[in-house]
Amino acid sequence: MEYAREEGKTDVQDDPKARELLQRAFAKTSRWPEGFGGFEADLRVNVNGEDTRGTVTVKSSKDVVVSLPNADLQQWAQGQISMIAVHRGPRSFDESDGKYTLSFAGEEHHPQGPRINLNDSMGSSYRIKDDRITQINRRMPHVAFTINVEDSAVTQDDRYLTTRYTVYYFSPKDGSLANVESFSDTHARVGNADLPATRRIISYEKGAMVTRTLTFENHKPL
Repeated sequence: MEYAREEGKTDVQDDPKARELLQRAFAKTSRWPEGFGGFEADLRVNVNGEDTRGTVTVKSSKDVVVSLPNADLQQWAQGQISMIAVHRGPRSFDESDGKYTLSFAGEEHHPQGPRINLNDSMGSSYRIKDDRITQINRRMPHVAFTINVEDSAVTQDDRYLTTRYTVYYFSPKDGSLANVESFSDTHARVGNADLPATRRIISYEKGAMVTRTLTFENHKPL
């Protein structure tokens, strides 16, 4: 997930070792290549077994156009695909996490790796192990969340591409668990980019389990 973040006010000094660890993980994370123009594809959305078909055009995270006959489903799909584009879009370390003051938060023997504080306006922290970001934590006024990265693929470019993760949503007031979403992704190599092929999301909503899938077919680079 990506939200507007600002540098936090802090007296903490930047730790070169924390910076090196996060920068190495950043470099090993798969993104679309520089100059990537986007793609279009046929789109199929399934909600608890009911299929809806349409199209999608992705030029950037801010330029995603989904066409589906159901307006609510179209809005949901557009949000999901925009989120994919935010995470996969090309950017430099200095443009993103590198612009914050980075420091270790201890817990160096944690199974998911040591925790690095970004000291930003959302109190973000990451865990890193084997040059991979294994956990992301953020806190906002209305919700806090933890993303646990559970599995990744290795691309042709020898970079990690997340294929399975779980998001835990908490109340920022009392820390109680509000919801859990399980994500599973697959990808298709088209030219020199790994594009989304499927996304499955399982969540608990209004007393029932809901399974949604996005399926991208017939990719065409732009």
